Amino acid sequence: MRRVAGRFVISQDERGTFRFALVANNGQTLAVGEGYPSKAACVNGIETVRRNAPEAAIDDQAPAAL
Repeated sequence: MRRVAGRFVISQDERGTFRFALVANNGQTLAVGEGYPSKAACVNGIETVRRNAPEAAIDDQAPAAL
């Protein structure tokens, strides 16, 4: 049986926009999406992350540690 890596949780904020969070099996929030005007747009955002994340490179633009 394949183990599920986590889940996407969709919620609606106080302004009425929809957001998603990627939550690990241990309950830790790993990522949060922007506010979307509709639930359908939010689901589309989730699908975009699903398609692109496995091959996404890390672009580290942070200053070097002191």
